[in-house]
Amino acid sequence: MKVMNIVGARPNFMKVAPLHRAFSCYGDIESLIVHTGQHYDFQMSGIFFQQLYLPEPAYFLGINSGSHAQQTAGIMLEFEKILLMEKPDLVLVVGDVNSTLACALVAVKEHIPVVHVEAGLRSGDRKMPEEINRIMTDAIADHLFVTEQSAVDNLLKENIPASKIHFVGNVMIDSLLHCLKGLSVDQESAHLLSSGPGHILLTLHRPANVDELDGLVEIMAMIRKLTGLQKVIFPVHPRTLRSFELNGLLSHLRRIKNLEILAPQGYIEFLTLVKRASLVVTDSGGIQEETSFLQIPCITLRESTERPVTVEVGTNHLLPAWNAESVFELAKQILRGNCKKGRIPNLWDGSTAGRIVTILREKYINSYVCADKRQSSD
Repeated sequence: MKVMNIVGARPNFMKVAPLHRAFSCYGDIESLIVHTGQHYDFQMSGIFFQQLYLPEPAYFLGINSGSHAQQTAGIMLEFEKILLMEKPDLVLVVGDVNSTLACALVAVKEHIPVVHVEAGLRSGDRKMPEEINRIMTDAIADHLFVTEQSAVDNLLKENIPASKIHFVGNVMIDSLLHCLKGLSVDQESAHLLSSGPGHILLTLHRPANVDELDGLVEIMAMIRKLTGLQKVIFPVHPRTLRSFELNGLLSHLRRIKNLEILAPQGYIEFLTLVKRASLVVTDSGGIQEETSFLQIPCITLRESTERPVTVEVGTNHLLPAWNAESVFELAKQILRGNCKKGRIPNLWDGSTAGRIVTILREKYINSYVCADKRQSSD
């Protein structure tokens, strides 16, 4: 069985790495990695291949940046060439980025089964491009592997046959545990970029938060308040940095006391910062999962979350109509110890990739072997 695993943006690498390792345990599976180039600089892409021990991609499409339409169309045109040449048995996509939808569309039109890992997540906000990517990919995928019960419920409501849906857990946690096990105390100290434990970690990149001047002004007001509670460490996403620069606010941001501004971090460096944090403030999806597993309090600055288990079971607090004062008040309560004690969601145990590969082998290899044996006996 030949499987093509699609990666494009930063979150994809952590999801594909454990799957590639699990596929590679079997001599009857050829696992190829295709990198679309959606994230293409070293800090957003190359460093993850190093830290997650991923092999060089079999193919690099080099699409780079552009509008959603340009990126999606460019990926489809280039991926079609590779697909027709390699003729894989399966195309595996993860998450909800443009690369996910683009490659799924090309595969399904060539009648190649599509596997969607992290399927069924819904925020209910169709202004998010990721939400559209999720809905459309799930509608055409042949196998949908989900991380939480809400995803199962969402897919059933959308009339996806139950036979296609598999509740297997979260491959992000597989990568998290794999990296933590290999991280010695000395390495952790070397990777730690803050002065020590007990900081607030901040990440922001959603267009709704960082694309407009009013939002950036509110972010700066929030940071000023949070730095009065603890040191704030802020690895700045390229999109966010560009927005601060274009609006003439970067120099003002750099002058805020008790704020440490960093470039985007590698996975191990970022995990170290999360582990040592007293609180994480974010608008990211994946960080909600990592903090819930690590039992670190998290405030998510969004109207909704596609990962409700992190709020219902984990350590995540959703702050829909947020402003600087509301974030400050909630952060103050959390740092005083007045916060919920979350628990790790079901099947987030580091074995998800193995469960996925077992199901796919049973469907595409073992079933054919059994059929061949029956035909031979006949």
